[in-house]
Amino acid sequence: MTYAVVQIQGKQYFVKEGDELLIDRLDSNQDEEVVFPEVLLVKDEDKLLIGDPTVAKASVVATVKTHLKGEKIRVAKYKAKSRYRKVQGHRSLQTTLVIKKIKV
Repeated sequence: MTYAVVQIQGKQYFVKEGDELLIDRLDSNQDEEVVFPEVLLVKDEDKLLIGDPTVAKASVVATVKTHLKGEKIRVAKYKAKSRYRKVQGHRSLQTTLVIKKIKV
């Protein structure tokens, strides 16, 4: 079983081949291949490669499946005794990736 820890947009993700991954929005088109060169750790059969800070010549290849919006988050501000109430909503833009290959 091959797996890796990859850094995408400043966040670290544990990935295996065939996994679907939900990340912050990428500037890529749907069904486009994306290569992530910042691989921090790779476990391949018997070998364990730990980067310093990244593993040399290792990369993760993924395909953009869809672009979507995340769940709605409601933020409420309230101050007692001053009649101040404010409610604000937010939906993050997200991308779904399918991990195709972990190259070592």
